[in-house]
Amino acid sequence: MKITDWAIIFVLIVSPFLWLSSIHAEDVREINQLEMKYSTALKTAAQDGGTAMNVNERQQYESGYGSDKFMRVDKEQALDALLHSLYLNFGITDDFLAQQTLLVYIPAIVVMDYDGYYVYSVDEYKGEDGNEQVSHRWRPKKPYVYLDQQGNSISFTLDQYVTAYDQSRNHWLSGLKNEIKSDASIPLLQNDQLFEEIRRSVIVRSIEEDLAQIISRHNEVAPRLGVNYTFTLPMIPQEAWTNTINDVGILLFLQGIPIGDQYYNNYAFGGGRLVKSKPVFGGVDVARGRKLYYRSPCQIAESSSFQVEEVFANEKEAAAQGYFPLKCN
Repeated sequence: MKITDWAIIFVLIVSPFLWLSSIHAEDVREINQLEMKYSTALKTAAQDGGTAMNVNERQQYESGYGSDKFMRVDKEQALDALLHSLYLNFGITDDFLAQQTLLVYIPAIVVMDYDGYYVYSVDEYKGEDGNEQVSHRWRPKKPYVYLDQQGNSISFTLDQYVTAYDQSRNHWLSGLKNEIKSDASIPLLQNDQLFEEIRRSVIVRSIEEDLAQIISRHNEVAPRLGVNYTFTLPMIPQEAWTNTINDVGILLFLQGIPIGDQYYNNYAFGGGRLVKSKPVFGGVDVARGRKLYYRSPCQIAESSSFQVEEVFANEKEAAAQGYFPLKCN
């Protein structure tokens, strides 16, 4: 046979494999694009929910009153912002049926408060007409509670504030650990390092154990809602938990959405802490007659003939009003 004949035979044999390979490559590319789209939507929604939970209407609910980590968490406001962001990124803001379908792929949303946590998940209940209803609802708030072998009970928070029951003395104590430990016979309150280790592990374990039960329950309900997928609690690295339980926040799961021959399964954390920055002062240097701005502390401004006239949230606002930066160094 001529070499051209061999070449034709080779092309005929290889072509189907190349065609299948190109189709598979296209499928992989589409799957990667969908994964990126869903991950972006998931992380954005968690961040939007975390940001919205700390918008307060009363000053005494702001962080910093009694504790840097205490703040009033508005779980409803956080949920509204999270779902609105999710619906917007999925393009279903005006499609109620699509929104309800997407909710089936969300086994749980956790809002971590200062002294406990809430879980938003599927629940079965009787409606006003007496018929069984299935929908997402908030579960009661659960505290971060620890019980030791002596029968003592400690309710933790995201910082050193505790509410404890001293079994041997039969009384309750509340306050910062270092302030009440001398009045209690609870061993854990006397060991600073062990206290911090137990506090963190109790918060994480409480949420994980509760989530495992809730997701298991979701698996019982999901098939009746048209989703045949086994939901599971993903392995969340300890580093992610360590960073998350430092402040109030939100945890969102999105699982079981078909993408090609695979399923999307991911989670995202959103922080609710407000990072407070120092204000920018704008004033006039009387000696030189120049409008300047700076952040406190600034020894040059405080020691010179500098008259403060305005206060701004950031440098950009000060510059827009004609102020120039003062080199404090």
